[in-house]
Amino acid sequence: MKKIALEEHFSGPGFGKYMNVMKGLFEGEILASMEELLSDFDEQRLKAMDEAGIEVSVLSQTAPGLQAEADVVAAVQSARRCNDFLFEQIQRHPSRYRGFACLPMQDPVAAANELERCVRDYKFVGALVNGHTQGVYLDDRSFWPFWEKVQELDVPFYLHPMNPFDEPHVYSGRPELNGAVYSWTCETAAHALRLVFGGVFDDFPGLRVILGHMGEGLPFMLWRLDSRIKATPFAKALKRMPSEVIRRHFVVTTSGACADNPLLCTVSELGEDNVLFSVDYPYESSRIAAEFIENAPFSESIREKLCYKNAERVLRITL
Repeated sequence: MKKIALEEHFSGPGFGKYMNVMKGLFEGEILASMEELLSDFDEQRLKAMDEAGIEVSVLSQTAPGLQAEADVVAAVQSARRCNDFLFEQIQRHPSRYRGFACLPMQDPVAAANELERCVRDYKFVGALVNGHTQGVYLDDRSFWPFWEKVQELDVPFYLHPMNPFDEPHVYSGRPELNGAVYSWTCETAAHALRLVFGGVFDDFPGLRVILGHMGEGLPFMLWRLDSRIKATPFAKALKRMPSEVIRRHFVVTTSGACADNPLLCTVSELGEDNVLFSVDYPYESSRIAAEFIENAPFSESIREKLCYKNAERVLRITL
C-alpha cells in the first residue's frame, strides 16, 4: 500500500556541530552510519522509501537542530540557509519529498516570518521544532505572535523530542534512561501538556500539533489526566478537559513505535482519522515500519487512512 511518511530526518550543512549532544546516546558505529544517511537525499534514502512503499517523505532537520543554538542572530541566519538547502533537495526529487520548515524559535517573530516564507515561497507543509529552545517552552506568552502566524497559515506544527533543559535527578547514574529510550518521551509529553494547560489552544483554536512515537504516551493517559486535574485547584480555570483538547488539536504518528497493541489503543483513543504512518528515518528501519503497518489488525479502509489518507488531509498532499 502506498504511504506518506512525515518524521523523516536530514542534516543540513553546518548543523553537524549540534549533533554532539547525541554522542553517548548511540553506539559509535551506529551514530556514524546515521550521520551518513542524514546527508543523503538520493540513492540510499530513495531506495529505502521504494522498498517500503513510501511515495512521499516529509523531511525535517534532525534533532537537536537550531534549538541548541544560543545566539539569536546565528539561529535566524542558519534557519534561512537550512530551509533554502532543503528546498533545493526537494526540487531535485519534487514528486518524492516535501518539507517541514526549520525555525529560529529564539526569536518568535523571526520564526513566524520564516515559516511564512517557507510556506508561501517553498510550499513547505508545516514546521518541525525540536522541543524547547534554551529552556524556553512553547507555552510562553512570547510565542503568541508565532502561534498566531501558524494558525493564519493553517499548517500543522510537529513537536519533536529534545533533551531536557536540565537532567532530572531520577536519571542520575542511569544514562540508559536518556534519549529515545525514555527521557525524550517524558520531556516531549510534558511539553505538549504545557501547551494544553497553558491555554495555547484556547487562544488559537485552529492549531493542529503533531506528536511522534505514538503520541509520546499521551493517548494512554487521557482518562487519568481528566480524572486527576479535576481533583486539583487548577481545574476551575480550564475551559476544556485535557482529553478534549488533545483529541481536538493533536494528531500522532507511528514513528519509532512498531507494535500492534499501542497502535490499537492510540487509534481507539484518538480516532482513526488522527493517526499517521511514519518511520523516523534513518533512526528506524523503513522496512520494519512498513511491514508493521501493512500487517496491523485493521480493515483496509482504516489502513489506507493510516498509511496516506490522513496525511493527505492534514498536510494537503495529494498522491
